Amino acid sequence: MLRLTGITVRYGETLAAHDVTLEVPGEAHVLALLGPSGSGKTTVLRAVAGLEPIAAGSITLGGEDLAAVPVHKRRIGLVFQDGQLFPHKSVAGNIAYGLALAKDDAGKRMPRAEQEGRVAELLDLVGMSGFGPRRVHGLSGGEAQRVALARALAPRPRLLLLDEPLSALDRGLRDRLATDVRDIVTKHRTPTIVVTHDHSEAAFLADRIAVLIDGRIHQVAAPRDLWRRPADRAVARFLGFEAFLDADVRHGVARCVLGAVGVDAPDGPAVLALGQHSLAIAPHGPVTATVLSRVVMPDGLRLRVAVDGMPGGRAELGAVGTLHDDAEPGQVIRLGLDGRRTGLIAQGRAPREAALDGARARG
Repeated sequence: MLRLTGITVRYGETLAAHDVTLEVPGEAHVLALLGPSGSGKTTVLRAVAGLEPIAAGSITLGGEDLAAVPVHKRRIGLVFQDGQLFPHKSVAGNIAYGLALAKDDAGKRMPRAEQEGRVAELLDLVGMSGFGPRRVHGLSGGEAQRVALARALAPRPRLLLLDEPLSALDRGLRDRLATDVRDIVTKHRTPTIVVTHDHSEAAFLADRIAVLIDGRIHQVAAPRDLWRRPADRAVARFLGFEAFLDADVRHGVARCVLGAVGVDAPDGPAVLALGQHSLAIAPHGPVTATVLSRVVMPDGLRLRVAVDGMPGGRAELGAVGTLHDDAEPGQVIRLGLDGRRTGLIAQGRAPREAALDGARARG
């Protein structure tokens, strides 16, 4: 198990990470560090790897305090955004690099035959059997990242760290490779931390997601729970929620000025978080709105609408529709709340002046 307890990292007077406490359980668990650029994600990752000194706190791996353990003895695999493969080595040579340097407890290096067997095993694991003799300059971006992942896994690290491993790839390849990376690290049974600013990538890869904002952990949760129950407004805004409405929960139903949605929450006051997809066109929906703009996407309509009767007056919100819905700018339509895409931030009332924080008031 990896345990970070109250770690703080400073760059001069700047707090890059503050009082970060996290745990990564044993085999095959993947934790995503998710946050906006400059939030401290990579700083935390580098601190775990030993590449950044910590000003306070402790980092233990398997019960061992890493404070006095040099980088090369931590047995931690690291994959960067661009892979950083050795251009003068073949695919097999890149993967074998860590094996050639590693020593067992008796100080002996792995025999060459065992190295070759391990390389073949890793090539099969990452779906690149037969690629060993190839030069790396001819690989695609996705293939290069697979090789980088295999190289990091080759010495059987105690922990794997992935720093924005998919961000240089196009969206379609990124989604496919995210699923593959998840399968690879799970099969290899290596606990993993992945740094990303991409919501979908974190959800694809992780068992749990830790949201870092301004160097602090705001929430750690399973992906489904994170979007259903963001811990606070900072988390909700980062996740894409744009408006917050007071609601009353009774018997599993939260009622607000825009209607009612089912929630998993005790009876009492609550705050609903609305995102771009929380309102959907519904012929008999309780919400009347005027279409301000419309974009046609392959999976449906993306709308900006003006809704009357909101706290503070008229407000601009996002809404969605199907390709079969009729919604032109200037048209009055009816909408309903989609509980599957509405978050519940916390029990308690939203401050009166911020009840529609993030949604633009109009007229």
